[in-house]
Amino acid sequence: MTKVIFMGTPAFSVPVLQQLLADGYEVIAVVTQPDRPVGRKRILTPPPVKAEALKHEIPVLQPEKLKGSDELEKIKSLQPEVIVTAAFGQLLPKDLLDTPSKGCINVHASLLPQLRGGAPIHHAIMQGKKETGISIMYMAEKLDAGDVISQVKVEITECDDVASLHDKLSAAGAKLLSETLPEIVAGTAERTPQNHSNATFAWNIKREEERIDWSRTGAAIYNHIRGMHPWPIAYTIFRGKTMKILKAKKMDKIHNQQPGVIIEITLEGPVVSTGDSTAILITELQPFGKKKMSASDFLRGAGADLAVGEKVGSLNE
Repeated sequence: MTKVIFMGTPAFSVPVLQQLLADGYEVIAVVTQPDRPVGRKRILTPPPVKAEALKHEIPVLQPEKLKGSDELEKIKSLQPEVIVTAAFGQLLPKDLLDTPSKGCINVHASLLPQLRGGAPIHHAIMQGKKETGISIMYMAEKLDAGDVISQVKVEITECDDVASLHDKLSAAGAKLLSETLPEIVAGTAERTPQNHSNATFAWNIKREEERIDWSRTGAAIYNHIRGMHPWPIAYTIFRGKTMKILKAKKMDKIHNQQPGVIIEITLEGPVVSTGDSTAILITELQPFGKKKMSASDFLRGAGADLAVGEKVGSLNE
């Protein structure tokens, strides 16, 4: 039975761990990020991968920083044949990359060399891509730069957001690993070097990137909103305060207004002008200091006085 150490943290990683166990690999340890405070009450919460590992009584290691840690020495002493990572959240030091006899394998949520980095799902949607996928690769010292072993494409529909695409990619990653790992263990897996000149990057989302730029095209704004949902959530400025925009629809309504002007108020919500004479219908939002709600509920309550011509955000947003 092949000895595997699995390294992963968020919900994306859980189906991959479950597949390893279902396929009969001996998962001798799970390595994940430390427990973090979650929610308004800041309750210390284990990562989803830890919760799954404990169900199966698998030892769990949680280094704050892997390099130079006691946990690193423990991992090396376990002498795994394969290390499998999926959204672990840290780079692996070279001495760990060299430890397993069959290599360190990463399950990455993009078609490498496109979208290397920690937020490939968000960026695929925000960039308006029609497809993305899963790449399984041998890990290298540089971020997501190792030789690719296998890939599978996954369609991105107009209705996908981060949550739905996350689930599709997570399932695809588990399936592809199940198909690929036997070849890796047998030493027969082919490896294809990446064309580094074609690499693009999907860095973790910064707070300033969450803000909607109404001067962009309607399509770009729509992709931005769904590429931020359900986390971290796009926002704009309304009446001097932050307003989160959770869901919206593209509108072909032609206008001659500046970007960010409310040009119509419908039963579903307000329609806001964009930079290319199209518009965005806001359907779900969260006013500052309040719970998320449908835009129609907002118009019946706190936004009852909303008027055509009112500005959302600012022209240079």
